Amino acid sequence: MEEVILVKDKIDIVIPWVDGNDIKWQNEKNKYKQKKDEKLNNSSRFRDWDNLQYIFRGIEKFMPWVNNIFFITWGHLPKWLNVDNPKLKIINHKDYIPSKYLPTFNSHTIELNLYRIKDLSEKFIYFNDDTFVIDYMSESAFFKNGLPCDCGILNPIIPVGYDNFSNVSVNNLTIINEEFNKRTSIKKSIFNWYNIKYGSNLIRNFSLIPWGKFPGFYNGHLPNSFLKSTFCEVWQKYEETLDNTCSCHLRDNFTNVNQWLMRYWQLGKNQFYPRNPNFGKFYEITDNNDNIINDIKSQKFKIVCLNDGININNFEKTKYEINEALSFVLPNKCSFEKSDTI
Repeated sequence: MEEVILVKDKIDIVIPWVDGNDIKWQNEKNKYKQKKDEKLNNSSRFRDWDNLQYIFRGIEKFMPWVNNIFFITWGHLPKWLNVDNPKLKIINHKDYIPSKYLPTFNSHTIELNLYRIKDLSEKFIYFNDDTFVIDYMSESAFFKNGLPCDCGILNPIIPVGYDNFSNVSVNNLTIINEEFNKRTSIKKSIFNWYNIKYGSNLIRNFSLIPWGKFPGFYNGHLPNSFLKSTFCEVWQKYEETLDNTCSCHLRDNFTNVNQWLMRYWQLGKNQFYPRNPNFGKFYEITDNNDNIINDIKSQKFKIVCLNDGININNFEKTKYEINEALSFVLPNKCSFEKSDTI
């Protein structure tokens, strides 16, 4: 493995983005697409909600302490993006992903190689492009005492449907149970696992005491705090597994692992600081989103993940309603936007 320089103390954010409307990107992706991949790589995963600017607005307004934003792209950029902002670092896939894995349309490859990004800080937060900050969040919500904040909450993996994403969790967990002993990990730092901050979620941990192996972890589908050195460590120990995943041009849930492996590794190693899981909320967007709109406008949660539901009948109407709610909280342009765009 090549040497990786760790930039400590500062906290960066990483955001991957794909312009699903880019014809060149579509044509390139279709070269690798097979019939079995159609559901897994459904076009709804890449359609544009035209609300990326609200992610930048939320970060600038409610997380002003962030050092830099590393914006990962296949090569396309939003027309409104102010590329001259000194806190914006535009990263092309070819800038950090080894050439043998390119071109890639596999989000796991994009995620697993983040540690290779030049100048990315040791402490960073991974955002998906459907996650919005809508209220003030302190640095200590993500890192405390030099550790990433997370929830040591156990949860069994429950597969649903063919080619389900839970297969990836199983692949991740196979490595975790090979590397860590559940009972030993919990005994080493019992308050990481039985902490009052977890509230009713403690029931999960108590009910899973009889199992000697990790049965799975609670995934909040919210921004994850990472140490760059964690990626280095896992790559050093499981390079073959990660190499196999990154060699897939498209996602393959039967064989792939993903960035949750890095999070699970930090949990198994007790390399985290416990936090309340209710700082944010995951939503599945449907045709009726009154509860989502009300929660956004009232800023009920500090961060929301708005997952694109595949069964939306009126996409344009739904997009307008969601974006109107985001605009209600974040109406003003930020320094990451060009001043001459609408």
